[in-house]
Amino acid sequence: MQSINPATGATLANYEEHTSGQVADIVDRAHERFLSWRSETFEERGRLLRATADELEKRKEELARLMAEEMGKPIGGGRGEVEKCAWVCRYYADNGETFLSDTHIETDRSKSYVHYEPLGVILAVMPWNFPLWQVIRFAAPALMAGNTCVLKHASNVTGCALAIEEIFRAAGLPEACFSALVIPSSKVAEVIENPKIAAVTVTGSDAAGRAVASKAGEHLKKAVLELGGSDPSIILDDADLDVAAASCATGRLINSGQSCIAAKRFVVHEAVYDAWLEKFTEQMTSTAMGDPMDEETVIGPMARADLRDELHDQVQRSVEAGATVHLGGKVPSGDGAYYPPTILTGVSEGMPAYSEELFGPVASVIKVGSEEEAIRVANDTDFGLGAAVYTRDIERGEELAARFVDAGSVFVNSFVASDPRLPFGGVKTSGYGRELSEMGIKEFVNAKTVVVA
Repeated sequence: MQSINPATGATLANYEEHTSGQVADIVDRAHERFLSWRSETFEERGRLLRATADELEKRKEELARLMAEEMGKPIGGGRGEVEKCAWVCRYYADNGETFLSDTHIETDRSKSYVHYEPLGVILAVMPWNFPLWQVIRFAAPALMAGNTCVLKHASNVTGCALAIEEIFRAAGLPEACFSALVIPSSKVAEVIENPKIAAVTVTGSDAAGRAVASKAGEHLKKAVLELGGSDPSIILDDADLDVAAASCATGRLINSGQSCIAAKRFVVHEAVYDAWLEKFTEQMTSTAMGDPMDEETVIGPMARADLRDELHDQVQRSVEAGATVHLGGKVPSGDGAYYPPTILTGVSEGMPAYSEELFGPVASVIKVGSEEEAIRVANDTDFGLGAAVYTRDIERGEELAARFVDAGSVFVNSFVASDPRLPFGGVKTSGYGRELSEMGIKEFVNAKTVVVA
């Protein structure tokens, strides 16, 4: 298993895969640890999560460089990712006990309540695009609830997977509370089949989600799926165009465009279309692309060359179907899996840019003639992860967000972002279940009803 620098093509490291026997041993140890960890106090678990946050911050520069090397994340974004990981650890350390306190319910019995207990060993199948955050946002609540964790990370960020395991150990968590599995995707089904795996969570493509959910369902195991998105941003006729253009560009280009909740489809009212497109183009053009180690870089290389080539193929097929390349759209010469900020206009039904997730710095722009058409186009997708609405009329924007846009999160006058305090997840083929907030920590617990006559 190799880790390759996408900015240079150089091999960073080779990792020996765990055998099936080694994987079984890791899961066995995680289960044995669970039997004692589930009885640990919330106070002690919280102390260890705070120590993990401290350890993450202490190693911020080292971890940011590792992410830049393994998947091309601009180093400034990497530092921010580490800080966010520390935040989610402290959030659950501070709130986990309250979230999982018994819920008392009045009935005709002398006492009735719901008691929350951890499930056991949770398998996480995680992607490469936020190689620390995706893992820590799952692990922090799972561990605080008393579960233990095994991680199958994306193969190209194996170094990050092993670093996370080492950070938990350095913070003082008992051995086998959190363990990384160095295995290919083809072995995930075998892990799910292990009777000591209690549940599974996956962040990734809808294809990966279908495969994991199918296997988990076959074995009657709980699953949480956070899958792809083709997030619409609706720019209404009364939008503040400076705000909308800047926010949309940031939302499209964050993490070099490689985010499930990145703004991807821009549904623009014809009354402001030309003015917004001009401002949006200026924002996209002025965003620096280059070496992820450079402090000025906002857009680094894509994580792998094959992903860059797949994105370019989607652009070309969209153009063949009638879209226009307004900006970018050409693979740069030279080393690295780079792809420039790209804007496609004239996007319509039947094009990849309309119906597929474009996982890179490509914006699909769609002109509409009314608010009603904007909602129809925004919802005309198999995905339902995030969305945004831009308008000066806050009440109007809030009503559209709450009642008419089909998505797990809808932001008004801002691009979509995750927050430990808010539930995160999607509908339709973007998955099911929720991460983060009180809802996230309750995904992997047994809500046990206790009744006293």
